[in-house]
Amino acid sequence: MYYIDYHHHSNHSFDSKAIMKDICENAISKGVNEVCFTEHFSVNPNAPTYGHMNWTNYLADIQKCQVVYKDQLLIKLGIELCEPHLMREQYKAALSTIPFDFILGSVHNLDGITLRKYMNSHLDEDIYLTYFKEVHELVTYADIDVLAHFDLMKRYAHTTRGLYVFSDYQDIITSILKTAIKRDIGLEINTSGWRTSLNESLPFIDVLKRYRELGGEILTIGSDSHKKEDVGAGFIQALNLAKKAGFTAYYIFEKRIPIRIDM
Repeated sequence: MYYIDYHHHSNHSFDSKAIMKDICENAISKGVNEVCFTEHFSVNPNAPTYGHMNWTNYLADIQKCQVVYKDQLLIKLGIELCEPHLMREQYKAALSTIPFDFILGSVHNLDGITLRKYMNSHLDEDIYLTYFKEVHELVTYADIDVLAHFDLMKRYAHTTRGLYVFSDYQDIITSILKTAIKRDIGLEINTSGWRTSLNESLPFIDVLKRYRELGGEILTIGSDSHKKEDVGAGFIQALNLAKKAGFTAYYIFEKRIPIRIDM
């Protein structure tokens, strides 16, 4: 078994205080083989993450850890882009010279405000439908490798609006997945939900099964951790879920090229 974590945040993200070397040491102690750091980044001045990233420091920390832990842990350079289907030229200008191994794309904001704030200020709206429409725009236009936490809205909505029912949104979800497959964009099993009151993965198994039925293959596994202690969390659980959904492999990336790992 090749143990990976392809979604991790350190203090190079606005919402984490974790130190990269501490994360690496925790990963090694748990037997993790490969970790990809995917710090938040946005070119939108209204996004909470805007202005936090110092590229010189981030790249230097990655390179330093790659040297120090080279015989113990494979460390990849990644990024998590917020709404990368918007302001595409600005993203291209900001990122074109950086040799990423892996790019996650996510929807964290709607109409320029956070998902939670948007949900709380649109009480009569079908919040899941609005969110999925934005995700559809993302996979249609963004330059990314994998779609992060497919149904993230449920993290904020499940306590007040309830969990969405797959069959109610099957058409738009299917359209999102077909578009992703056509553009070689993969799907992530994000294990963070298992560490909260949500108590399920993002996405849940119905979405994974549909992705597989449609011919989707590229699947990554990430803890979405913001703490050193949670590196690698939920990996075995995610593997078991993937197998149940019909997958026989998951993927790592190098210079944005997907590499198959058989289960």
